Amino acid sequence: MTDPATYDVVLLVEQPLSEGDAAQVRSLHMEVDQPLRYHVLLPVEDAAARVESAMGSMAASEVLASPALVLDTEDQQALQRELLARARQECTECVGRLEGAGAQVSGEVVTVDPVDALAAKVAEVEAAEVIVLTRPHVVAEFFHRDWSARARKRLGVPVLHMFAHESFDGQGEIYGGEGVTGL
Repeated sequence: MTDPATYDVVLLVEQPLSEGDAAQVRSLHMEVDQPLRYHVLLPVEDAAARVESAMGSMAASEVLASPALVLDTEDQQALQRELLARARQECTECVGRLEGAGAQVSGEVVTVDPVDALAAKVAEVEAAEVIVLTRPHVVAEFFHRDWSARARKRLGVPVLHMFAHESFDGQGEIYGGEGVTGL
């Protein structure tokens, strides 16, 4: 539990924040009078899912199905270690960019379901709000299976969905003017 006088915001990010993303996030809270703290969560990509996705992409470009690629346990563990190391570096970059924008911030990589990790962090720090920064995911968002829709159903705090690497004006152009969701 954190200090109740602190305004805690949990950010669930799909990819590293750009300097513009960090500045936009900070600009949302310039009027907050109490001490402000951000908590960044960056999920680690799953090695098995990454291999399956790559194989699906390769197979889709061919007429015949591609032969199955089987990674042994050692190769899969090596890939998972590589992905974990990359996620840690990207999380450090996110923290650094928010600190560069004048924020007090902590960050961690998560290896469980991102919305489960988000819910746990919101409860732990008694967060006032959540910001989800992702690339646009048309199908998941249409069926309300994206992180922000799942979080809204589960959490009792406001959830703002923003598109990473897009200005506020650019947010409004995505999906025919819908823009930032969850306000």
